[in-house]
Amino acid sequence: MSGSRGARPPSWIPDWLRHRATVHPERLALVAVGERLSFADLDRRADRAARRLAASGVGAGVRVAVLARAGAAFAVLAHALPRIGAVMVPLNVRLAPPEITWQVTDSRAAFLLYEDGLADLARTACGDLPGLTCVPIATMDSHTVGDTPVPAAQAEVTGPVPGPLRDWIDLAGLQGIIYTSATSGRPKGVMLSFGNHWWSAIGTGLHLGLSRHDRWLAVLPLFHVGGLAILWRCVIYGIPAIVHEAFDPAAVNQAIDAEGVTLISVVSTMLERMLDERGGRPYPPTLRCVLLGGGPAPGPLVERCLRLGVPVAPTYGLTEAASQVATMLPGEVAARPGAAGKPLPPAEIRIEDEEILVRGPTVMLGYAGRPEETARTLRGGWLHTGDLGHQDADGYLYVHERRDDLIITGGENVYPAEVEAVLLAHPGVEDAGAVGVPDQQWGQVVAVAVKCRPGARLTAGEVRAFCRTRLAGYKTPKHVWFVDNLPRSPAGKLIRRLLREQAPASVEPEAW
Repeated sequence: MSGSRGARPPSWIPDWLRHRATVHPERLALVAVGERLSFADLDRRADRAARRLAASGVGAGVRVAVLARAGAAFAVLAHALPRIGAVMVPLNVRLAPPEITWQVTDSRAAFLLYEDGLADLARTACGDLPGLTCVPIATMDSHTVGDTPVPAAQAEVTGPVPGPLRDWIDLAGLQGIIYTSATSGRPKGVMLSFGNHWWSAIGTGLHLGLSRHDRWLAVLPLFHVGGLAILWRCVIYGIPAIVHEAFDPAAVNQAIDAEGVTLISVVSTMLERMLDERGGRPYPPTLRCVLLGGGPAPGPLVERCLRLGVPVAPTYGLTEAASQVATMLPGEVAARPGAAGKPLPPAEIRIEDEEILVRGPTVMLGYAGRPEETARTLRGGWLHTGDLGHQDADGYLYVHERRDDLIITGGENVYPAEVEAVLLAHPGVEDAGAVGVPDQQWGQVVAVAVKCRPGARLTAGEVRAFCRTRLAGYKTPKHVWFVDNLPRSPAGKLIRRLLREQAPASVEPEAW
């Protein structure tokens, strides 16, 4: 990135928010928690925040952790940090203090920006970290300077900026470090460039088509790549982002009706709750696409959407590829059950020993501070995803499961998603997760955790009997236990590592 003068390398493009504020200043850009900002409003607030950040010591290459819920302040910071060349590290607000401490330390963040409502969490997690300056977001994104930064950061936050703000974006430059949702092992910091986000937005727009009347509803957390991608896309496309602080199915359905929402990104559990709350009422024709991610789309849920006329579009994506890699179009879903779509241009997909490999300009720069892991994952010019799948003759991708989650029982492969799809077809089952557990005879056997719908009562025997008529014997769960909730990441992904840990191995299988 650079100021406004001098020759530009080919990888540099005008700041996308500045561009929108110039050509469409009065067009609606953001709706969030009672605020409605035009592109000009958002641009002015980003400039003001950038100047205050620079005056407080944030500069080019500095890594800035952000602890904030979804809202206007988060969006302002996302656009402000690039204007001084800083790197954004969004933090999951649902993490425990030790987890936040670890991510801030692992990312080598020099600043932590936190919203007022999370001050106690910020202080507990990071107040004593050496070399870290903690600053309330209110002092960066407000008309008046708020309280004093903590701990003892004495820098003035409203002074002259050392040099002009940058109004060009280097597509090759590092935008941020986003931590994976840790479905297995410790989270890894995924380094994403501006080019990764740019080409993700371009590919999505080319695939889904665009209209100046589009409005994208963001209910995924903005610290997750699926939520953050919506902020970038909407500014690049010149359409409003409607941001909800937290997921509430009634509020989502109301927004679709009242705000003219045309696009929304959700995971399976969110969509189930939306449909339950809606009670069979059809969605307005303005809703043209419900992008469904977070893992293989459950067949019963997709079938339910087709019956109700919901324009569902299963997708496949991952943080390491800046969100979507493949996406179905709503009109294709009925003819290709189970498909996750064709690759979004200009991404490429190939299958090698069942593993899904991805190549293209959306693929990450690497994992922060992990050169060996980066080298293992980015081999031969391809991102080795660790996900299993296949492509049909027409190039449509079908996702099976994570390689690490594959259950091998008696030499036979069992995909947990297949077992879960059968369980979710039971009218008394609200949620379910399948894992492999050790077995002396077969190596592994299938174990499932089941969350019943309100008012439903099931036994382990009934669950097994239901599965036995729909699955091969080796795929039928040998162990069943019941839970109030399954462990899921903020993005809605099932954390099988935690599910395996929760399995009550000391209890006889028939009693689970």
